[in-house]
Amino acid sequence: MKKTLKEIARIVGGEVVGDPNVILTGVCGIREAKKGDITFVANRRYVSLIDETEASAILVPLDIEIASKPLIRTKDPSLAFSKIMAEWYPIVIKHPRGIHKTAVVAKSAKIARGVAIGPYAIIEDDVEIGANSIIYGGCFVGHDTKIGCNCLFWPNVSIRERVTIGNKVSVQSGTVIGAEGFGYTNADGVYQLLPQIGTVVIEDEVEIGANVTIDRARFDKTFIGKGTKIDNLVQIAHNVVIGKNSIIIAQAGISGSTHIGDNVTIAGQAGLVGHITIGDGAICAAQAGVTKSVLPKTIVSGYPARPHEEAKRINAYIQRLPDLAETVKNLKKKIEELEEKIKNGARQG
Repeated sequence: MKKTLKEIARIVGGEVVGDPNVILTGVCGIREAKKGDITFVANRRYVSLIDETEASAILVPLDIEIASKPLIRTKDPSLAFSKIMAEWYPIVIKHPRGIHKTAVVAKSAKIARGVAIGPYAIIEDDVEIGANSIIYGGCFVGHDTKIGCNCLFWPNVSIRERVTIGNKVSVQSGTVIGAEGFGYTNADGVYQLLPQIGTVVIEDEVEIGANVTIDRARFDKTFIGKGTKIDNLVQIAHNVVIGKNSIIIAQAGISGSTHIGDNVTIAGQAGLVGHITIGDGAICAAQAGVTKSVLPKTIVSGYPARPHEEAKRINAYIQRLPDLAETVKNLKKKIEELEEKIKNGARQG
Protein backbone atom coordinates (compact mmCIF):
# COMPACT_ATOMS: atom_id res chain seq x y z
CA MET A 1 0.00 0.00 0.00
CA LYS A 2 1.20 3.48 -0.83
CA LYS A 3 -0.11 6.78 0.53
CA THR A 4 1.07 10.37 0.45
CA LEU A 5 1.73 12.27 3.63
CA LYS A 6 -1.29 14.45 2.82
CA GLU A 7 -3.56 11.39 2.60
CA ILE A 8 -2.32 10.06 5.94
CA ALA A 9 -2.83 13.49 7.55
CA ARG A 10 -6.48 13.30 6.50
CA ILE A 11 -6.86 9.90 8.20
CA VAL A 12 -5.59 11.20 11.54
CA GLY A 13 -6.82 14.80 11.28
CA GLY A 14 -3.29 16.18 11.53
CA GLU A 15 -1.38 19.13 10.08
CA VAL A 16 1.38 18.55 7.51
CA VAL A 17 4.71 20.33 7.94
CA GLY A 18 6.98 19.87 4.92
CA ASP A 19 6.38 18.12 1.61
CA PRO A 20 2.77 16.79 1.58
CA ASN A 21 3.49 14.57 -1.43
CA VAL A 22 6.09 12.31 0.22
CA ILE A 23 5.21 8.71 -0.64
CA LEU A 24 4.93 6.34 2.34
CA THR A 25 4.87 2.57 2.07
CA GLY A 26 4.92 1.31 5.67
CA VAL A 27 4.80 2.03 9.41
CA CYS A 28 7.48 1.27 11.98
CA GLY A 29 9.00 2.27 15.33
CA ILE A 30 11.36 5.22 15.22
CA ARG A 31 14.54 3.21 15.83
CA GLU A 32 13.71 0.49 13.30
CA ALA A 33 12.12 2.65 10.58
CA LYS A 34 13.55 2.72 7.06
CA LYS A 35 13.06 4.99 4.07
CA GLY A 36 9.39 4.97 3.06
CA ASP A 37 8.16 4.38 6.63
CA ILE A 38 6.17 6.75 8.80
CA THR A 39 6.88 6.67 12.53
CA PHE A 40 5.97 8.71 15.61
CA VAL A 41 7.34 10.59 18.62
CA ALA A 42 4.90 10.83 21.53
CA ASN A 43 7.32 11.99 24.22
CA ARG A 44 9.69 14.96 24.05
CA ARG A 45 12.53 12.89 25.52
CA TYR A 46 12.77 11.12 22.13
CA VAL A 47 12.82 14.28 20.00
CA SER A 48 16.56 13.79 19.33
CA LEU A 49 15.69 10.62 17.41
CA ILE A 50 13.88 12.69 14.76
CA ASP A 51 17.25 13.56 13.20
CA GLU A 52 18.59 10.02 13.61
CA THR A 53 15.74 7.93 12.22
CA GLU A 54 15.68 6.80 8.59
CA ALA A 55 11.89 7.23 8.44
CA SER A 56 10.52 9.42 5.65
CA ALA A 57 7.94 11.15 7.87
CA ILE A 58 7.09 11.45 11.56
CA LEU A 59 3.97 12.00 13.63
CA VAL A 60 4.75 14.54 16.38
CA PRO A 61 2.96 16.49 19.14
CA LEU A 62 1.54 19.93 18.41
CA ASP A 63 4.40 21.75 20.14
CA ILE A 64 6.97 20.53 17.60
CA GLU A 65 6.82 22.93 14.68
CA ILE A 66 9.86 22.20 12.52
CA ALA A 67 12.30 19.36 11.94
CA SER A 68 14.70 17.93 9.38
CA LYS A 69 11.97 15.60 8.01
CA PRO A 70 8.33 16.02 6.95
CA LEU A 71 5.94 15.93 9.89
CA ILE A 72 2.32 15.47 10.78
CA ARG A 73 1.48 17.50 13.88
CA THR A 74 -1.33 15.96 15.94
CA LYS A 75 -2.72 16.10 19.47
CA ASP A 76 -1.94 12.43 20.22
CA PRO A 77 0.79 10.93 17.97
CA SER A 78 0.53 7.48 19.56
CA LEU A 79 -3.22 7.24 18.91
CA ALA A 80 -2.73 8.62 15.38
CA PHE A 81 -0.05 6.01 14.71
CA SER A 82 -2.45 3.27 15.84
CA LYS A 83 -5.06 4.53 13.37
CA ILE A 84 -2.52 4.39 10.56
CA MET A 85 -1.47 0.86 11.54
CA ALA A 86 -5.10 -0.24 11.49
CA GLU A 87 -5.46 1.26 8.00
CA TRP A 88 -2.30 -0.41 6.74
CA TYR A 89 -2.54 -3.76 8.50
CA PRO A 90 -6.17 -4.44 9.46
CA ILE A 91 -6.49 -7.24 12.03
CA VAL A 92 -9.23 -9.73 11.28
CA ILE A 93 -10.32 -11.93 14.21
CA LYS A 94 -12.87 -14.67 13.55
CA HIS A 95 -14.99 -14.69 16.69
CA PRO A 96 -17.31 -17.65 17.32
CA ARG A 97 -20.89 -17.37 16.15
CA GLY A 98 -23.99 -18.88 17.65
CA ILE A 99 -23.97 -21.43 20.46
CA HIS A 100 -21.60 -24.35 19.94
CA LYS A 101 -23.14 -27.81 20.29
CA THR A 102 -20.73 -28.73 23.09
CA ALA A 103 -21.53 -25.66 25.21
CA VAL A 104 -23.54 -26.40 28.36
CA VAL A 105 -26.23 -23.74 28.75
CA ALA A 106 -28.81 -23.99 31.53
CA LYS A 107 -32.44 -23.90 30.44
CA SER A 108 -33.13 -21.00 32.80
CA ALA A 109 -30.33 -18.87 31.30
CA LYS A 110 -31.47 -15.83 29.29
CA ILE A 111 -29.38 -15.50 26.15
CA ALA A 112 -30.08 -12.39 24.06
CA ARG A 113 -29.99 -12.04 20.30
CA GLY A 114 -26.58 -12.29 18.63
CA VAL A 115 -24.76 -13.92 21.58
CA ALA A 116 -21.97 -16.37 20.68
CA ILE A 117 -20.90 -19.15 23.07
CA GLY A 118 -17.85 -21.26 22.18
CA PRO A 119 -17.05 -24.95 22.68
CA TYR A 120 -17.28 -26.42 26.18
CA ALA A 121 -18.31 -23.17 27.81
CA ILE A 122 -20.59 -23.56 30.83
CA ILE A 123 -23.46 -21.14 31.48
CA GLU A 124 -25.25 -21.92 34.75
CA ASP A 125 -28.80 -21.31 36.00
CA ASP A 126 -30.43 -17.89 35.70
CA VAL A 127 -27.48 -16.27 33.94
CA GLU A 128 -28.36 -13.30 31.73
CA ILE A 129 -26.16 -12.42 28.73
CA GLY A 130 -26.85 -9.24 26.74
CA ALA A 131 -27.06 -8.88 22.97
CA ASN A 132 -23.98 -9.51 20.81
CA SER A 133 -21.72 -10.60 23.67
CA ILE A 134 -19.12 -13.27 22.87
CA ILE A 135 -18.17 -16.03 25.31
CA TYR A 136 -15.22 -18.05 24.02
CA GLY A 137 -14.68 -21.77 24.59
CA GLY A 138 -13.83 -23.04 28.04
CA CYS A 139 -15.39 -20.11 29.89
CA PHE A 140 -17.47 -20.59 33.04
CA VAL A 141 -20.30 -18.27 34.08
CA GLY A 142 -21.81 -18.99 37.49
CA HIS A 143 -25.48 -18.87 38.40
CA ASP A 144 -27.38 -15.58 38.68
CA THR A 145 -24.59 -13.64 36.95
CA LYS A 146 -25.61 -10.78 34.67
CA ILE A 147 -23.49 -9.82 31.65
CA GLY A 148 -24.27 -6.78 29.51
CA CYS A 149 -24.26 -6.24 25.74
CA ASN A 150 -21.23 -6.36 23.41
CA CYS A 151 -18.94 -7.98 25.98
CA LEU A 152 -16.01 -10.17 24.97
CA PHE A 153 -14.68 -12.98 27.17
CA TRP A 154 -11.64 -14.75 25.75
CA PRO A 155 -11.03 -18.50 26.37
CA ASN A 156 -10.96 -19.88 29.91
CA VAL A 157 -12.38 -16.91 31.76
CA SER A 158 -14.17 -17.82 35.01
CA ILE A 159 -17.00 -15.62 36.24
CA ARG A 160 -18.39 -16.88 39.53
CA GLU A 161 -21.96 -16.68 40.80
CA ARG A 162 -23.98 -13.47 41.34
CA VAL A 163 -21.52 -11.20 39.55
CA THR A 164 -22.76 -8.17 37.58
CA ILE A 165 -20.87 -7.01 34.48
CA GLY A 166 -21.84 -4.01 32.35
CA ASN A 167 -21.72 -3.36 28.60
CA LYS A 168 -18.63 -3.47 26.35
CA VAL A 169 -16.47 -5.21 28.94
CA SER A 170 -13.46 -7.17 27.67
CA VAL A 171 -11.82 -9.93 29.75
CA GLN A 172 -8.67 -11.78 28.65
CA SER A 173 -7.91 -15.46 29.19
CA GLY A 174 -7.27 -16.95 32.60
CA THR A 175 -8.98 -14.21 34.60
CA VAL A 176 -11.13 -15.16 37.59
CA ILE A 177 -13.83 -12.76 38.77
CA GLY A 178 -15.77 -13.41 41.95
CA ALA A 179 -13.65 -15.97 43.81
CA GLU A 180 -13.83 -15.84 47.63
CA GLY A 181 -11.93 -13.00 49.20
CA PHE A 182 -8.90 -13.86 51.34
CA GLY A 183 -10.50 -13.42 54.75
CA TYR A 184 -9.70 -15.74 57.65
CA THR A 185 -9.96 -15.80 61.42
CA ASN A 186 -7.64 -17.73 63.71
CA ALA A 187 -9.71 -19.84 66.07
CA ASP A 188 -7.66 -21.86 68.56
CA GLY A 189 -4.66 -21.86 66.24
CA VAL A 190 -6.60 -22.90 63.15
CA TYR A 191 -7.39 -20.51 60.30
CA GLN A 192 -11.02 -20.61 59.22
CA LEU A 193 -12.42 -18.89 56.11
CA LEU A 194 -14.89 -16.13 56.88
CA PRO A 195 -18.00 -16.32 54.67
CA GLN A 196 -17.59 -14.14 51.55
CA ILE A 197 -21.22 -13.47 50.71
CA GLY A 198 -20.81 -10.27 48.68
CA THR A 199 -20.41 -9.85 44.94
CA VAL A 200 -18.43 -8.09 42.21
CA VAL A 201 -19.84 -5.25 40.10
CA ILE A 202 -17.99 -4.15 36.95
CA GLU A 203 -19.29 -1.12 35.06
CA ASP A 204 -19.31 -0.43 31.30
CA GLU A 205 -16.21 -0.32 29.07
CA VAL A 206 -13.84 -1.88 31.58
CA GLU A 207 -10.96 -3.88 30.05
CA ILE A 208 -9.34 -6.64 32.10
CA GLY A 209 -6.10 -8.39 31.13
CA ALA A 210 -5.01 -12.02 31.41
CA ASN A 211 -4.74 -13.88 34.72
CA VAL A 212 -6.30 -11.10 36.77
CA THR A 213 -8.09 -12.01 40.02
CA ILE A 214 -10.93 -9.87 41.33
CA ASP A 215 -12.30 -11.28 44.59
CA ARG A 216 -15.90 -11.05 45.70
CA ALA A 217 -16.67 -8.91 48.73
CA ARG A 218 -17.08 -10.31 52.20
CA PHE A 219 -20.30 -8.33 52.17
CA ASP A 220 -21.73 -5.71 49.75
CA LYS A 221 -19.52 -5.55 46.63
CA THR A 222 -16.07 -5.25 45.06
CA PHE A 223 -16.51 -2.48 42.48
CA ILE A 224 -14.71 -1.49 39.26
CA GLY A 225 -15.81 1.84 37.76
CA LYS A 226 -16.61 2.69 34.15
CA GLY A 227 -13.71 2.83 31.70
CA THR A 228 -11.05 1.48 34.05
CA LYS A 229 -8.29 -0.60 32.41
CA ILE A 230 -6.59 -3.45 34.29
CA ASP A 231 -3.36 -5.02 33.03
CA ASN A 232 -2.30 -8.69 33.29
CA LEU A 233 -1.57 -10.39 36.63
CA VAL A 234 -3.29 -7.86 38.87
CA GLN A 235 -4.80 -8.89 42.24
CA ILE A 236 -7.83 -6.96 43.49
CA ALA A 237 -9.00 -8.10 46.91
CA HIS A 238 -12.43 -8.18 48.54
CA ASN A 239 -14.42 -4.96 48.98
CA VAL A 240 -11.95 -2.89 46.92
CA VAL A 241 -13.60 0.06 45.15
CA ILE A 242 -11.96 1.46 42.00
CA GLY A 243 -13.36 4.60 40.37
CA LYS A 244 -13.76 5.58 36.73
CA ASN A 245 -11.02 5.65 34.08
CA SER A 246 -8.26 4.41 36.34
CA ILE A 247 -5.25 2.40 35.15
CA ILE A 248 -3.97 -0.61 37.13
CA ILE A 249 -0.72 -1.96 35.67
CA ALA A 250 0.75 -5.48 35.73
CA GLN A 251 1.47 -7.29 39.00
CA ALA A 252 -0.06 -4.58 41.18
CA GLY A 253 -1.73 -5.89 44.33
CA ILE A 254 -4.57 -4.05 46.06
CA SER A 255 -5.54 -5.23 49.55
CA GLY A 256 -9.07 -5.44 50.89
CA SER A 257 -11.39 -2.47 51.38
CA THR A 258 -9.05 0.03 49.72
CA HIS A 259 -10.84 2.85 47.87
CA ILE A 260 -9.24 4.13 44.65
CA GLY A 261 -10.62 7.27 43.03
CA ASP A 262 -11.18 8.31 39.41
CA ASN A 263 -8.30 8.69 36.92
CA VAL A 264 -5.78 7.04 39.26
CA THR A 265 -2.66 5.25 38.00
CA ILE A 266 -1.35 2.26 39.96
CA ALA A 267 1.94 1.36 38.26
CA GLY A 268 3.54 -2.07 37.89
CA GLN A 269 4.23 -4.14 41.04
CA ALA A 270 2.85 -1.45 43.34
CA GLY A 271 1.43 -2.89 46.55
CA LEU A 272 -1.38 -1.20 48.50
CA VAL A 273 -2.33 -2.12 52.06
CA GLY A 274 -5.99 -2.41 52.97
CA HIS A 275 -8.44 0.20 54.23
CA ILE A 276 -6.73 3.24 52.68
CA THR A 277 -7.94 5.80 50.13
CA ILE A 278 -6.15 6.84 46.93
CA GLY A 279 -7.49 10.22 45.81
CA ASP A 280 -8.64 11.18 42.32
CA GLY A 281 -5.83 11.67 39.82
CA ALA A 282 -3.13 10.25 42.11
CA ILE A 283 -0.21 8.18 40.81
CA CYS A 284 1.43 5.31 42.72
CA ALA A 285 4.74 4.68 40.97
CA ALA A 286 6.15 1.25 40.03
CA GLN A 287 6.98 -0.95 43.04
CA ALA A 288 5.63 1.63 45.47
CA GLY A 289 4.71 0.20 48.86
CA VAL A 290 1.65 2.27 49.73
CA THR A 291 0.95 2.06 53.47
CA LYS A 292 -1.06 5.25 53.95
CA SER A 293 -3.81 7.10 52.12
CA VAL A 294 -2.71 9.28 49.17
CA LEU A 295 -4.15 12.74 48.54
CA PRO A 296 -5.72 13.58 45.15
CA LYS A 297 -3.32 14.48 42.31
CA THR A 298 -0.30 13.34 44.32
CA ILE A 299 2.57 11.18 43.03
CA VAL A 300 4.07 8.72 45.52
CA SER A 301 6.94 6.26 45.09
CA GLY A 302 9.36 4.10 47.05
CA TYR A 303 8.87 1.91 50.11
CA PRO A 304 7.21 2.98 52.21
CA ALA A 305 5.67 5.24 49.58
CA ARG A 306 6.36 8.95 50.00
CA PRO A 307 5.74 12.04 47.86
CA HIS A 308 7.77 11.39 44.72
CA GLU A 309 10.20 14.34 45.05
CA GLU A 310 11.02 13.33 48.62
CA ALA A 311 11.47 9.69 47.57
CA LYS A 312 13.87 10.76 44.81
CA ARG A 313 16.01 12.73 47.26
CA ILE A 314 16.16 9.78 49.67
CA ASN A 315 17.13 7.44 46.85
CA ALA A 316 19.85 9.85 45.72
CA TYR A 317 21.32 9.86 49.24
CA ILE A 318 21.20 6.06 49.38
CA GLN A 319 23.14 5.83 46.13
CA ARG A 320 25.86 8.00 47.68
CA LEU A 321 26.18 5.93 50.87
CA PRO A 322 29.49 4.23 49.87
CA ASP A 323 31.10 7.64 49.25
CA LEU A 324 29.61 9.07 52.44
CA ALA A 325 30.89 6.07 54.42
CA GLU A 326 34.39 6.62 53.02
CA THR A 327 34.17 10.34 53.90
CA VAL A 328 33.12 9.53 57.47
CA LYS A 329 35.97 7.00 57.74
CA ASN A 330 38.52 9.63 56.61
CA LEU A 331 37.08 12.28 58.94
CA LYS A 332 37.21 9.83 61.85
CA LYS A 333 40.86 9.11 61.08
CA LYS A 334 41.69 12.85 60.96
CA ILE A 335 39.87 13.47 64.26
CA GLU A 336 41.85 10.66 65.88
CA GLU A 337 45.09 12.17 64.55
CA LEU A 338 44.13 15.62 65.87
CA GLU A 339 43.22 14.18 69.28
CA GLU A 340 46.57 12.41 69.41
CA LYS A 341 48.41 15.66 68.58
CA ILE A 342 46.47 17.51 71.29
CA LYS A 343 47.34 14.81 73.86
CA ASN A 344 51.02 14.92 72.89
CA GLY A 345 51.02 18.71 73.09
CA ALA A 346 49.47 18.61 76.53
CA ARG A 347 52.12 16.16 77.76
CA GLN A 348 54.97 18.33 76.40
CA GLY A 349 53.50 21.41 78.03
